[in-house]
Amino acid sequence: MISIALAGKPNAGKSTFYTAATMADVDVGNYPFTTIDPNRGVTHVRTDCPCLTRAERCGDEDCHDGKRYVPVELLDVAGLVPGAAEGRGLGNQFLDALTDADVILQVVDAAGATNAEGEPVEVGEYDPVEEVDFVEAEMDAWLAGILEHNWESVERKSRSPEFDLEEALTDLLTGFGASEHDVALVLRGLEYPDDPIQWSDEDREALAADIRARTKPIVLVANKADIAPPENVERLRETDKPVIPATADGELALRRAAEAGVVDYDPGDEDFEVVGDLSDQQATGLEQIREVMGEFGGTGVQQALNEAVYGLLDLITAFPVQNESKWTDGQGNVLPDAFLLPRGSGPKDLAYTVHTDIGDGYLHAVDAKADRRIGEDTELEEGDVIKIVSTAK
Repeated sequence: MISIALAGKPNAGKSTFYTAATMADVDVGNYPFTTIDPNRGVTHVRTDCPCLTRAERCGDEDCHDGKRYVPVELLDVAGLVPGAAEGRGLGNQFLDALTDADVILQVVDAAGATNAEGEPVEVGEYDPVEEVDFVEAEMDAWLAGILEHNWESVERKSRSPEFDLEEALTDLLTGFGASEHDVALVLRGLEYPDDPIQWSDEDREALAADIRARTKPIVLVANKADIAPPENVERLRETDKPVIPATADGELALRRAAEAGVVDYDPGDEDFEVVGDLSDQQATGLEQIREVMGEFGGTGVQQALNEAVYGLLDLITAFPVQNESKWTDGQGNVLPDAFLLPRGSGPKDLAYTVHTDIGDGYLHAVDAKADRRIGEDTELEEGDVIKIVSTAK
């Protein structure tokens, strides 16, 4: 399962975002380090379900009238403070927890209502643009520290006639989520000494920064956009990162209202419909949320998740089936599964994603939408419905 991590300073709204996205019970408080132990939960990215092309919707529990929700892991960890890489706050604990994340949502207090340490200040008093490079800098310093701490072992290995620097660095960096391919590509773009004994701190820092950028891309979530000075949001949008304005509080209110049956709302919708009785106070609050959604095209929570997975990671959704005409599995369930794959993946990659045995026994595949057999080198596209023919059952 794809793993998304929430990062940022304390009190920026990470735990509220997490609760809104997962509807799990977590501590939410207006003080630093509300989150101590990492919270792990399941949220979803949203895409169009292939059932939209058929006469009837599929009825899957993750399909809401053609809005398909694909599960991903969401991780909420302790907030970062300046100097986290040196162990300040819960820094090392936080950074260790990010190791397995595929992509990071950096939650920024766009309202400028908390300082660098996450302590409350007046709205607009702190400049949120100061936070933009904060998580990157701490992660880069942390990874450079890991490299430095383990560099002596690399130097010892270099005395062996069979020593391979790329192999040694791959062994060292796979614990950070880097693959052999990642390390090879990064090293290809760097200038560095062949002898690890000649490496400087600057060489290790450059390697750390490039590996982090490749394995932990970042989307900025401009949270508290509903109370933020407009110029704060615009200045954040002018940075070099993808930025999604959001109100995690607004999303949480809508999800709870939907659970209570007073509004008709699906995560990622640009608007909602009131279908139940509301108090005057509730009605006023929801109308304020509606105004923010009208300005930003939604609450931003689902948009941020989608930008991370379908934007930065550039993944696609494929739907494996056993019956290519009815689009069902062996039990007659219509479009029961949805898998996220890297763009450029083929049917055999999908087979291995479903199960290793199915991949090992792969024979051929059928494009169920076009009702035709496709080759192993066919690149799958978003929303493809594929039958895998395999010797494995």
